[in-house]
Amino acid sequence: MSSKALDPVWEVTTSEVLVVGGGAAGLSVALGMVPRRVTVVTRGRLGLGGSTPLAQGGIAAAVGADDSPSRHAADTLAVAGGLADAEVVKLLTSEGPLAIARLEELGARFDRRADAGYELSREAAHDRARVLHAGGDATGAEVMRSLARAVEGEPGIRILEQSDALELLVEQGRVEGAVVRHHNGRVALHLARAVVLTSGGLGRLFSRTTNAPESTGAGLALAARAGAQLADLEFVQFHPTALAVGTDPMPLLTEALRGAGAKLVDGKGGSVMQAVHPAAELAPRDVLARAIWRRRQAGDEVFLDGRQAVGDAFPTRFPTVYRLCREQGLDPRSQPIPVAPAAHYHMGGVWVDVDGRSSMPGLWACGEVACTGAHGANRLASNSLLEALVFGARVKDGLAAELDHSAPTQVFVASMDRGAGDRWPVAEGDRESVAESIGRLRRIMWDQVGLVRDEEGMGEALETFERLARRHHPLDHGIQNQLLVARLLATAARCRRESRGSHYRQDFPQTSPSWRKRLLVTLRPSASLLPEIEVRSFHSRAAVETSPLAVGGTG
Repeated sequence: MSSKALDPVWEVTTSEVLVVGGGAAGLSVALGMVPRRVTVVTRGRLGLGGSTPLAQGGIAAAVGADDSPSRHAADTLAVAGGLADAEVVKLLTSEGPLAIARLEELGARFDRRADAGYELSREAAHDRARVLHAGGDATGAEVMRSLARAVEGEPGIRILEQSDALELLVEQGRVEGAVVRHHNGRVALHLARAVVLTSGGLGRLFSRTTNAPESTGAGLALAARAGAQLADLEFVQFHPTALAVGTDPMPLLTEALRGAGAKLVDGKGGSVMQAVHPAAELAPRDVLARAIWRRRQAGDEVFLDGRQAVGDAFPTRFPTVYRLCREQGLDPRSQPIPVAPAAHYHMGGVWVDVDGRSSMPGLWACGEVACTGAHGANRLASNSLLEALVFGARVKDGLAAELDHSAPTQVFVASMDRGAGDRWPVAEGDRESVAESIGRLRRIMWDQVGLVRDEEGMGEALETFERLARRHHPLDHGIQNQLLVARLLATAARCRRESRGSHYRQDFPQTSPSWRKRLLVTLRPSASLLPEIEVRSFHSRAAVETSPLAVGGTG
């Protein structure tokens, strides 16, 4: 870790494991590490913050009598654009039923039929019904309820609510903890023998998103600045059916609605998808999202019509959707629901193996902030909660083995009496100016690095992000981290000169066999204010290209 001038009254705490993020992945990791001492840093309240509680969609798992993990794996690979790691997918789908069983042991209650079997639904690109739900369309809330209750019952797990990790502490090439700012503004050093990032995605970088306010990509910025490698950053999934009523975030309208038979129609009631894809409403998400985007760009409105398929059953089958619509003065029982695509999920993240181990010693990652290769260029519906649960549980084995053989943390002890002041170097610029820059960043990301991209738009976006970064203080972590992640994503997207999965370029609209490879992104030290971005291609962990595709901010 870099040398800092530290105040003699620094608050310093130690744990064996520091988990940054309090969603399904973070709490799964924390529970798996019991009885070791674990600290969980979360921006919100336990069980309430982040994207997990908002998840209306369910958990895909091969628990049906007519299903199997191999069928689930085949569907996952079919939508991944040729970039998913087949071995990782096999592991994800084979361990899915075990993840469901573990949740039920913690008290999670999934919807069941009269014969006590699971009530399974079919969603986009699944070849059969395999998605479990809780409370109709409140699966994420039920998952968090059961995990949070279990965490509260473990005295060895310490929860730091409304706190934010500002920087990872790196000593001699190893991550040894983090600098954390608490809700009262105080900053503390949290030392740990391992740090696990579970901080979620980056949807808030886009002006139209289903994501919670915490989803700014902060974990990616922390990892990149510490020296970790990131992968698949260009692949952002845009959910096709967000409620289009001008709210921020845009409420998600669960995939299960289309699985139940709801139709996408235009203002005249005509089908939007019938002529686009043979699977119509059950086509992969990227196909649906672009089809709706094109209609809206042409001036048409698009609606999700569940009147015949669901009708009067909306309040009981989809209570969350029904409530969201009624809050906006809409009644889905008797009228179509206006929809539009919105940034929803990031397939890319911190490059990790199946146990969550990153390229940086001492740093692990799990959930949406991580990239195992399970999703490739496009994620199968309802595989996200599954990923958090499966890989959250797997982290414990590799991490426990490493902790058993690593030395206790010995960091900063010699420097605790140097310096003055009670805060880590943090600069907070004029809030109005920062808010204006974030708003501009989000609009540019949506317009130029969103559903449809091209060279000119991404180049202009990168130039603007660099100008904005120079306008704000380097230690204004919030805006600088968002600008950094935007630069990382746009640089990777600019390098991939083809269209594949969720990444669509109108100047390179075809999928190219020569681009059936993945992109690895790292920061390089630079004498300038802005760190340089290096992009390399790779086919596997053992086959990374030696010559970079791009170096610099604009590629």
